[in-house]
Amino acid sequence: MFPKLIAASLAALLLSQAANAANIEVHLLNKGTDGAMVFEPAFVKAAVGDTITFISTDKGHNVEGIEGMLPEGVEEFKSDMGKDFVLTLTAEGLYGVKCTPHYTMGMVGLIQAGAPVNLDAAAAVTHKGKAKTRFEPLFAQVAK
Repeated sequence: MFPKLIAASLAALLLSQAANAANIEVHLLNKGTDGAMVFEPAFVKAAVGDTITFISTDKGHNVEGIEGMLPEGVEEFKSDMGKDFVLTLTAEGLYGVKCTPHYTMGMVGLIQAGAPVNLDAAAAVTHKGKAKTRFEPLFAQVAK
C-alpha cells in the first residue's frame, strides 16, 4: 500500500511540473533589433523543464548547441535547415546556441536554465568573428 502511495505521489508531482513548464519562442531572423543574423531574443532565462521553440521566421537558418557550452549530460543537438526546432531544457546551466552557417556573423544565443552551474566552462569557449562580440552582452545578463 505504502509503495503505491509513493508512486502515485511521484507521478502527480511529475505531471504538475510538466503542466507548469513554459514554452518560450525564439525567432531566427535575417534582421532584428540587434542587427543582421540574430536569434530574437538572444538571451533567455528559463527553468529546467521549459521548452524553447526556435522558429525559423526567415529561412536559411538552423540551431545547434555549441560544444563546451552545454550543461553536463545534455546531448549535442542540431536542427535541420529552415525548420522549427524544440529544445527541452533537461539540466540546469547555460546552453550556448548558434546558427551553423551564420555563426561567424554573430548569430548566437544564450539560454540560462536555473543556476549557471557551467558558467566558467561556457565563458571559456572561444568564438570566431562577430560571435565573440555578440556573446559579451549575453554573458552580462546571466543571473548568478
